[in-house]
Amino acid sequence: MGCLIALEGIDKSGKGTQAKLIKKWLASLGYDVEIISFPDYSTPIGREIKAFLSGERTFSSYVRQLLYAANRWERKDDIEKWLSLGKIVIADRYTPSGLAYGLANNLPLKWMLCLEDGLPKANIVIVIDISVNEALSRIKHSQDVYERDIHFLKRVRESYLWLARKFNWYVVNGEQEVQEVFNDIKCILFNFLVKKTNKKYYSPL
Repeated sequence: MGCLIALEGIDKSGKGTQAKLIKKWLASLGYDVEIISFPDYSTPIGREIKAFLSGERTFSSYVRQLLYAANRWERKDDIEKWLSLGKIVIADRYTPSGLAYGLANNLPLKWMLCLEDGLPKANIVIVIDISVNEALSRIKHSQDVYERDIHFLKRVRESYLWLARKFNWYVVNGEQEVQEVFNDIKCILFNFLVKKTNKKYYSPL
């Protein structure tokens, strides 16, 4: 079986950049790697999410949570197929993001966990943590409805950190240089893969 890695964090924390760096590094170690990003705007439900984020649709917080969870369910078969082939799947946001954003919307954790029950579970979750001020400084283009709400983004960050403590997720400082963030993530994944596969690798640094 393969391995599912969830990269998490608020907007502009560098998840996409780190996912590409991790894929290249893992491929150099001989792994077959896939990257998947959520929300996935290519699906029917993903297009509804995009319409909400752009301000074209209005949904209650409960309906939004259902849409985000359903968007992950739309890709369930693909993720399971990759994992069954022994691939490493890097998810640029996954179920942990649903929990963090849902908590920021004051939704019950138990209910949200039920929505995700049955999806492939992440083997390891890494939160790339940055402050909201740092996130805003990195936004170069128009903001979506979440990015425009500073107070909401602060609640999302707090939710991520609370969930990380609750579920023993890893947290790295995303305000370092890109290579330094990557080095921190490599060390986490290096130790995890050694334990999971019992393979011996040279130091990742």
